[in-house]
Amino acid sequence: MAQSIPAKSTGAELISRDPVSGEEIGRAPIVMPEDVARAVGRAREAQSEWAILTFRERGRLIMKARKIILGELEEIASLISRETGKPVSEAVAMELATTLDLMQYFARKTASLLRPRRVSVGLYWSMGRSSYEIYKPLGVVGIISPWNFPWATPLDEVVMALMAGNAVVLKPSELTPLTGLKIKDVFDRAGLADGLLQVVTGDGSTGAALVGSGVDKIMFIGSVATGKRVAEAAASYLTPVVLELGGKDPMIVLDDANVKNAARGAVWGAFANSGQACASVERCYVHESIADQFIKEVVAETKSLRQANLGSEPGAVADPAEESIDIGSMTSEHQLRTVERHVHEATTRGAIALTGGERVGPGFKPTVLTNVNHEMDVMREETFGPVLPIMTFKTDDDAVHLANDSVYGLAASVWTSNLSRGKRIAERIDAGTVMINEALYTHGIAQTPWGGVKQSGFGRTHGRAGLLELVNPQHIHVNHLWFIPDLWWFNYTPPAGQLFRGFARRFASGSILQASLLLPQMIRRWLERRD
Repeated sequence: MAQSIPAKSTGAELISRDPVSGEEIGRAPIVMPEDVARAVGRAREAQSEWAILTFRERGRLIMKARKIILGELEEIASLISRETGKPVSEAVAMELATTLDLMQYFARKTASLLRPRRVSVGLYWSMGRSSYEIYKPLGVVGIISPWNFPWATPLDEVVMALMAGNAVVLKPSELTPLTGLKIKDVFDRAGLADGLLQVVTGDGSTGAALVGSGVDKIMFIGSVATGKRVAEAAASYLTPVVLELGGKDPMIVLDDANVKNAARGAVWGAFANSGQACASVERCYVHESIADQFIKEVVAETKSLRQANLGSEPGAVADPAEESIDIGSMTSEHQLRTVERHVHEATTRGAIALTGGERVGPGFKPTVLTNVNHEMDVMREETFGPVLPIMTFKTDDDAVHLANDSVYGLAASVWTSNLSRGKRIAERIDAGTVMINEALYTHGIAQTPWGGVKQSGFGRTHGRAGLLELVNPQHIHVNHLWFIPDLWWFNYTPPAGQLFRGFARRFASGSILQASLLLPQMIRRWLERRD
């Protein structure tokens, strides 16, 4: 178990508490703004040496860290569970397994993903030109990570940033600081050079200091409200940002779907991690012809879930460490109150809770709501808790309209036995990721990009698209006919003007046949410029 961390001289500390028991797990310092700036300075000093290493050398260190994680799998899973309240099994499945896969993928594949790329220059090749693009590290990447996946979310970005040749300064959530410090501990023991990974624990003021510290990019994962403040602050420094924000992810169940499987997918997609995932199923639209059967299956599946004893269920399994637990507590009291408010507002306005609908200690019972509509907060705002509201629709067009009727656009899913139909609908949905007959988990696939549209943010993480967020592309252009002056240089003459008009009409057509008609004029221009 992580030990208490000595505070700075100010004495200000974060106390990490188990959300289930309320017991103190350990402490971490609240890093002051001036210390954040010094951490960024140390990272910048270390980065230049790291950047000159080969991808293979960087990958070897990542794989050393991976080996340490595998050797301490249970200890790390326990720490994640204690700081978040999620079941230990879920910590392994949704945080550790996914990061272990990402680590080996980028350790082995970054070199090919960032291989210099030849760029077509159109007809300019006929004039002896060529271009290519290379990818250079940004320098220092600042990561501000959330509490819902305190291991997987930051570790993924740390690994990708390091493999791209950057140094990293990580600010973990104030609710899960010990998990953030454990990440640094792993890399330190793997032999990562001092300064390359800095972890600055603290509250909102620490995150604000990181945004203003002169890092070369900010990767922020969190709420829309905080993301807007981060973007505004970063803009004053012209610091680029990637924002992975909230979601109100819709699930569309078509009339030809496998109802039982779709119901099981909806329950897992809505209630895994107590619904505390930006990709959780937060709205479900089911075709009216199968709605009764689907809802019956969803309710039965939900009632079979086993929730940890959170203080008000005598005889229930004791805590999230038990292997038989499906649902743990929620991590944030503030978020728990949001869930309570959404459910209360919906039921007051006519929604029906077929199961759940109430708080249980520091958690919330998995809740299935029907008779909901888009006037209710539970269908408009991000709930971020174990609540599944279900509506019906008549046509595919209706379903697409309902899915797109949101300020969010992170993820969505379509459930059908007709994959061609599913793909057609998926391509009409405004979301960064649309899954067909899947829910929630594609964030854990290292090879695929992740990110949203609308108020779900911008930029991408994971995949090659995410890797490109962590480098500066540089275009290199080569004139192989270095001994011949360019035709468009000074001095301008009447024949030059005629040639330029020929460029506009013929060369710019993209046709080699058209461009070849300019060859006599081009030769005369070269002869004119020869002296």
